[in-house]
Amino acid sequence: MIGAGLVAAIGALHVYIMVLEMFRWDAPRTRAAFGTTEEFARATKVMAGNQGLYNGFLAAGLFWALAEGVAGAGFALAVFFLGCVMVAGLYGAATASRRILFIQSGPAALGLLAVGFGV
Repeated sequence: MIGAGLVAAIGALHVYIMVLEMFRWDAPRTRAAFGTTEEFARATKVMAGNQGLYNGFLAAGLFWALAEGVAGAGFALAVFFLGCVMVAGLYGAATASRRILFIQSGPAALGLLAVGFGV
């Protein structure tokens, strides 16, 4: 099922983002990915860790939906958590970087369509 694959991929993406924000925020590759300076990373490390925790919660919800079956009992969970990812991405695109629209909201919208249509 394409929907389940997208839910899994989006969940994995959010685990990756969580790791970057919580544990690798001041690493050179993470700073390059987020376009931040060493000084900014140092100043925002606690905030980024908190943000990473929220990304972890999104991933956990998506994996919960997978465990329940996105075509069955996990359908509502998948829709809720994909919706959360999409809204978070829209907010991030409006306030931080337009790139977030394509990295976060776009895949979530595709996931919602796939899960909603049962493909």
